[in-house]
Amino acid sequence: MLENRKLGASEIKIAPLILGTNVFGWTTDEAMAFKLLDYFTEQGFNAIDTADVYSKWVDGHVGGESELAIGKWLKQCGKRDKVVLATKLGAELAPDKKGLSKKYIISAAEASLKRLNTDYIDLYQSHYDDSETPIEETLAAYDSLIKAGKIRIIGASNFTPERLEESLQVSRDNNLPIYQTFQPEYNLYDRADFEENIRPITSANNLSVISYFSLASGFLTGKYRSLDDIKDSKRAGFVEKYFTDRGFNILNALDNVAARHETTAGSIALAWVIQQPGITAPIASATNIDQLADLIKATTITLDHEDITLLATASSL
Repeated sequence: MLENRKLGASEIKIAPLILGTNVFGWTTDEAMAFKLLDYFTEQGFNAIDTADVYSKWVDGHVGGESELAIGKWLKQCGKRDKVVLATKLGAELAPDKKGLSKKYIISAAEASLKRLNTDYIDLYQSHYDDSETPIEETLAAYDSLIKAGKIRIIGASNFTPERLEESLQVSRDNNLPIYQTFQPEYNLYDRADFEENIRPITSANNLSVISYFSLASGFLTGKYRSLDDIKDSKRAGFVEKYFTDRGFNILNALDNVAARHETTAGSIALAWVIQQPGITAPIASATNIDQLADLIKATTITLDHEDITLLATASSL
């Protein structure tokens, strides 16, 4: 039985793994995207994370490709009330389509709602901070969307600790909606910033943490162990930075723990994130059903003290 976890102070509950959909329309076509979404929800999971900018980085794409795929699936499957739908805005789609101004938030929300084939977004997130827009203006825009029933709660991603704390204080001072979730980069390799600078804030303010790059762009699955392994991969630019002594020490530790649990390095890496203090659920993406089944296995693994110690030693800075 999956243990559902609340998002902040809201009534929204999610299973402890979120399906990342940045691969939809990039390394995963529409037919496979539908299969992944069906399988994920059939296994009892309910949270799906996307963004309006996915997958603008692909030649010929304009952004919105991931949302469109999810929207077609929602229209076809009729599961909208069974799904917690999270999307993000603020990343640059075009020179005049970026940031967190009130005017842009309202228009971006309408565009996402249309692509997603839904009347409301469960979790609407500020993808990146916007230092040129007053925080109060951003939160007032979210307030109007909540009152209109178009979004339920808000979250933030990629903010500095200082700006996150400032945003929370502006919400309190002005009786405006407050961020309920925070989305940082966090995995066995990329630990320090979250653990030292962000977790004290999220823990003190009851923010649910939904981490991204939980498998370090696939490196922690053990799939990429040499430059030859990534030469034909679309993720090469993301993965190469992990090819360090520390990175390979972490892989060796993951292999050892995986052997003890008769599973894979990827499921152990994800189980480690799930069991870290202050983490509500990691986001992870898959391009086929076998990969997704392996990710889901992470929610059934309990790492013991020996496992945690081995992984902590390998990943220490």
